[in-house]
Amino acid sequence: MGNVTLTVDCGGTGIKASVFDQHSKVLVDFPYLTTPYPMSPNSLVEIISNYVLADHRINRVTVGLPGMIRNGKIVFIPHYINKRGPRTMPDPHLKKLWHSFDLQNTLHKKLKMPILVLNDAEVHAAAVITGVGLETVLTFGTGLGCAMFNNGKLAPHIELSHATVRYGKTIDAWIGEISRRRMGNQLWSRRVKALIGELYPMIIWDKLYIGGGNAQRISKSALKSFDYKVKIIPNSAGVSGGVKAWDLRA
Repeated sequence: MGNVTLTVDCGGTGIKASVFDQHSKVLVDFPYLTTPYPMSPNSLVEIISNYVLADHRINRVTVGLPGMIRNGKIVFIPHYINKRGPRTMPDPHLKKLWHSFDLQNTLHKKLKMPILVLNDAEVHAAAVITGVGLETVLTFGTGLGCAMFNNGKLAPHIELSHATVRYGKTIDAWIGEISRRRMGNQLWSRRVKALIGELYPMIIWDKLYIGGGNAQRISKSALKSFDYKVKIIPNSAGVSGGVKAWDLRA
């Protein structure tokens, strides 16, 4: 039997998990799980372990997380360091627990199988990139995710969401889910348009992909306004990319 991959897409508001065969065919879609708070590293390890226990065919795991991930370790993670979730005050104890936590190695030791832990936008990207030119993926969900590839090679992760964009606000706060709900899709789409317009001269991508839970909420007029082609990718890429992520040339 070939590789059977569990992919877990860990978001600030929800966790999605699916099992795929070696040809990226879905074997199991687990029920959507509203992200429980407070979320400690051990809590997430337990959630992922329970998925593995539910299907004996799984022999490797891909995990996509928000934030800065290096070699499977957490450099910085948003949302989970907050006791009550996104846009609430960080909890010093949770912040300490998550800092430098080696999720990849911890899961490997517990589950006794290969584990791959990446930024969630990088897993999204694995599902859609062609491996030609400079390809950029932006994901709009609880906040902003970003991944870049040059001829299929994964570039070092840049946490664009931490940059300030207007009135001293971070991009996450300016473009995230709370702002979208407050403004409505039309006004929020104007912000998306403005943000992409400002990012392009910094990156000058050959291809831009937009994904995440709010990608479908961006107005058609905003998308049509760009001089370059923008492709909307389904939110399911957050899990379907978990198979191809193993082939990324970092």
